[in-house]
Amino acid sequence: MTKTLKKTLPVLLSLLGVALFTFIAAKAGIHPVMEALSKVGVGGFLLLAACQLLIDMGLGVAWHAAVPLLSVRRLMGARLVRDSAGACLPFSQLGGMVIGVRATLAGVDPRTVKGEELHWPEGVAANLVDITTEVLGQIAFVLIALLCLIGHHGASRFVWPLIGGMVLLSLGIAGFIWTQQRGGVMVRKAAAFLGKHIAAEWRDSLIGNTETFQLRLESLWSRPDRISLGAFCHLLCWMGSAAMTWLALQLLGAHVGFFSSVAIEGVVCGIMSAGFLVPGALGVQEAAYVALGMIFGIDAEISLSLSLLRRGRDILIGIPVLLVWQIVEMRRLRHAPPAEASKSTPAPSPASARKTVIPPAVTALAGNIKKEATSRDGKKTEDPPFATAPRVL
Repeated sequence: MTKTLKKTLPVLLSLLGVALFTFIAAKAGIHPVMEALSKVGVGGFLLLAACQLLIDMGLGVAWHAAVPLLSVRRLMGARLVRDSAGACLPFSQLGGMVIGVRATLAGVDPRTVKGEELHWPEGVAANLVDITTEVLGQIAFVLIALLCLIGHHGASRFVWPLIGGMVLLSLGIAGFIWTQQRGGVMVRKAAAFLGKHIAAEWRDSLIGNTETFQLRLESLWSRPDRISLGAFCHLLCWMGSAAMTWLALQLLGAHVGFFSSVAIEGVVCGIMSAGFLVPGALGVQEAAYVALGMIFGIDAEISLSLSLLRRGRDILIGIPVLLVWQIVEMRRLRHAPPAEASKSTPAPSPASARKTVIPPAVTALAGNIKKEATSRDGKKTEDPPFATAPRVL
């Protein structure tokens, strides 16, 4: 029953998301949405994509602030792949995180800034620390958004549920941090659990290196100043996303203040975090934008257009990023060391097995014939030739 639920739950959530998206689009109307999008134009859309790329670079810098073991360039690329997989592929955010671990180790010979080889323990530890610092920054951002939301008509329907959600999220992230620092047994159990749901290559490497993995985590968490700096940089990136929301609303013709944009983006991010199991947050993102837009007097077609601009921007960036990553992966596989001979050599067929048995018998018969020829020349033979051959055969 558990296996059936694992297979059917993503499909059911995807179908519910599609149904919700269709309902919102039908209520807003196609023509008003197209008119709102036409105000942005190609130039405005490319401007939003460029702003998103700047934020993505900032996310790589925030990651490097908490994990100085890896280069900024590597972390920027891994962050782009992780976000692109979550936005463009039919995975939940958890699937994007797994791909992000793989992208952290991209390249023919991945190494740290000190020249050490990169393996799965370092990649998983780096991603866990980055996700933790990002959540810490997100909690602060959502709390700022709630402060900006208080006082608006109809905001009470979001304030208390989000406060409760942030309290639960804070307790959860505190336990998650404790587990990373001191929960060696729990880490091994989590590695064993993950090992049942990932590829064999990843499973063997992850389970076989849990001690190294725990040491890497403890070394990263031994620098609280680095962790705090990473969380603060993530908070700045969240504020940058709110500024981009403000810019998109200006291009769409909705004149709202910056703090209103902070409230919209913060509450939407909180709602999307609650619906992280829905692939691509399909339907959840649109419903959140429309509901928040009503509080600030933004029409439904503009709110839906804002969500579509965000999805189009993610696709414009995500598809090329994933293609480049696939090229890097193919290059890595092409330069991978050959497997051991015992693993690569196929098992001998029955015909070849017979060939390895026949030559000794033929050799023995040839020796007997030689003995017979020697006896004909007058030399003594100990046994008749045909008395030996049957025993050999």
